[in-house]
Amino acid sequence: MSLYLRHWKAHTALHPEVRLFYTQSIESLKAAAGISGISHTRNLATAVEKSEPESSSFTFSSGGEVEDEKPKKDDSIFVKNPSASTRDTSTVTMPMSFMTGSVIGKRFYKQVSTREAEDGNGWSVMLDYRTLKTPSKRPLKLPTLSLAKAIAAEWEYQENDGIRPFMMPLMQLACTGLERVPLTRMKIIEHLMKKFHQDLVFCRAPADNVLTRGVYEKQVEKIDPLFDWVESEFGFKPIVYSSFFGGKQDDGLVNAIESLLKSTNDCELAAIDAIAAAAHSLTISIGIFRGKLQIEEAIELIRLEEDLQLDRWGLVEGGHDLDIADLKVQISSAAVFLGLSQRS
Repeated sequence: MSLYLRHWKAHTALHPEVRLFYTQSIESLKAAAGISGISHTRNLATAVEKSEPESSSFTFSSGGEVEDEKPKKDDSIFVKNPSASTRDTSTVTMPMSFMTGSVIGKRFYKQVSTREAEDGNGWSVMLDYRTLKTPSKRPLKLPTLSLAKAIAAEWEYQENDGIRPFMMPLMQLACTGLERVPLTRMKIIEHLMKKFHQDLVFCRAPADNVLTRGVYEKQVEKIDPLFDWVESEFGFKPIVYSSFFGGKQDDGLVNAIESLLKSTNDCELAAIDAIAAAAHSLTISIGIFRGKLQIEEAIELIRLEEDLQLDRWGLVEGGHDLDIADLKVQISSAAVFLGLSQRS
């Protein structure tokens, strides 16, 4: 992790507190899982290699021609580096399993760098002299240099025994924003708006129930200020319900939220969707997007009821602690991606 942080901090302008929280989230996930260094992921890599043929699963091309999926072993000694023409036309395409797989092959590159895209529109990540492409074979063109440097750091941090997508949350969000969102933008917005009426923060515990004592008061204290902000921002105050199935919100609020989602760019919508999925709350996601909520505040709202139950009944090691760590990684990585993808 130290190498990852040195590379990231040196090339990004994200707020130090956000960088620190994101780093602590990843470290807490390792600690909760009982991971020392990379021993856990190495064991995982070994298990996958036993069940799958040994292959890098990446596709390499040079000058428009597709090479073998795995670079051939060559013991020849070269006096010169690859020519400029070779560097400009060589690419490496990620496999489709990158978005779902645990380990997708051994590390085949030595250096990771960034450079401006060939058309001048965005920034590319280079693995040695090869330009990185998305699983659908499109050039990976990132909107800002800061985001490109952060994703390059994720590739640099990969170990020789395996490339692990689950340790590259920014890369996965970039692929989502560049590939999935442009093709399914309206479906994503429709799904978010469908779930909006069952938003986590709209469900309120009964005030007169012994089993939920203290929850109602905490919800009023922590969530009502967010509702006040929503009213000042969009002109309508959310309606709360005591049913798990939620209820219907005011049409004016629904239309305002939908208009906001439609006005976002692809990377912004990818981050909003990721936060909403992890938080079970589009309201919290928009709060982070518009700068109302910090990462810690958002996590506190998401876990408000469960944390009260943990205070009352205790924490189950290997269960609750992993859930907390995983939530921190999901929320903080999406928030970091959102910040780095925005052009200043």
